[in-house]
Amino acid sequence: MVGNDKRDDAAVFDLGDGKSVISTTDFFTPIVDDPYDFGRIASVNAISDIYAMGGKPIMAIAILGWPVDKLPLETANKVLEGARNICNEAGITLAGGHSIEIGDPVFGLSVTGIIDTAKVKQNSGATAGCELFITKPLGIGIMATAEKQGKLADEDRKEIIELMSSLNKVGQDLSDFDSVKTITDVTGFGLLGHLLEICEGSNLNAIVEYDKVPQITNLHKYIEMKTFPGGLFKNYKSYSDKLHELTKMQRNVLCDAQTSGGLLVAVEPSGIKEVTEYMNKINHPFYNIGKLVERDDKPEYITVV
Repeated sequence: MVGNDKRDDAAVFDLGDGKSVISTTDFFTPIVDDPYDFGRIASVNAISDIYAMGGKPIMAIAILGWPVDKLPLETANKVLEGARNICNEAGITLAGGHSIEIGDPVFGLSVTGIIDTAKVKQNSGATAGCELFITKPLGIGIMATAEKQGKLADEDRKEIIELMSSLNKVGQDLSDFDSVKTITDVTGFGLLGHLLEICEGSNLNAIVEYDKVPQITNLHKYIEMKTFPGGLFKNYKSYSDKLHELTKMQRNVLCDAQTSGGLLVAVEPSGIKEVTEYMNKINHPFYNIGKLVERDDKPEYITVV
């Protein structure tokens, strides 16, 4: 039903009885020093792709590459402990996995989920008039780079670790709403990169209201320090021809490569009141940042105002 020919977060296979299975994998090198937090963040990031399709995760297996000549196995066990903690929080089992000896540590999960086929939220499902919402503030890539450079303040480190280790469970809830047309998670391609996937998949344009886009506390301090991840500039270069002109600040924030970011959600006008009331009821952040409009004949898909 969904494969690598689609602009989506995970593969989906229709089982033919009204149910579908979702499959995804994600892994990376450490983004923080603490191995337990690394295991948690990598696991949240991988499981997020299930939630981004609107699904329910049911099982995970671990992918571990470890430099046994550089780091003790006890440290790898702490990574796995963090992963089990997140899997428990998601209500699933870390059921197994595979490990290899490698030059630098890598960790992640392969995750399986299920969903009612009619509730799958593909990036091609958005319609003109949909309002755009996100569930986490931006700036993780810039601040994580500050951490790697030894410039991140303790209170800011605590904030980004909390954000990166917070599950996007609400995606499963949002799939119950017919008015929610599309869900995707904001990760390595930045907000504009993932929004572009929706625009191209649904053949629409987008308008983003920059002043409404939430940003992590103290983000501008690190922008002034120029703690930019390389992915930020690679992102902008790869899709700048599909954007209307940005200021440098807009580029820095909106193209920043996120790790374990929030969900980007498109809601049609008839359901906005119902969906926002639900999000307020469960006390979950839900920031309205723009809208989708009819596609024109120009090469640009996204305008930031």
